[in-house]
Amino acid sequence: MKKTWWYIAGGLLVALLLAGVVGNFASSDPDGLDSTALKGCTVDAAGNITGGRCIAQNGKDHELGDSPLAGYGLGGDNGFLSTGLSGVLGVLLTFAIGGGIFWLVRRRKAPAAEEAEPPVHAGSG
Repeated sequence: MKKTWWYIAGGLLVALLLAGVVGNFASSDPDGLDSTALKGCTVDAAGNITGGRCIAQNGKDHELGDSPLAGYGLGGDNGFLSTGLSGVLGVLLTFAIGGGIFWLVRRRKAPAAEEAEPPVHAGSG
């Protein structure tokens, strides 16, 4: 049992380091879906559509766009710290929800059976 806890703690530590530090070095270029949605449009340096016709012209701001974790950051002046903290918070939240689900559906040990007779082995006796 102790080995399992060390394994879980080690995995959580690695995930926290990756989310808190390495996540800051991820590409800021648009992903495949964003670039596909922009095909056919001309875009300025700020990412605003200036002409053409594309799917992205019908895009709207998300209802939760002003929420604390929108845009992979917590807001504020320090982008590195903001992104790192949001990554750490995301890992901890995911770990808590996943751990809670596993705790709820885990197999529980059956209650000790009342003085059961020992099993009878074939060929004995």
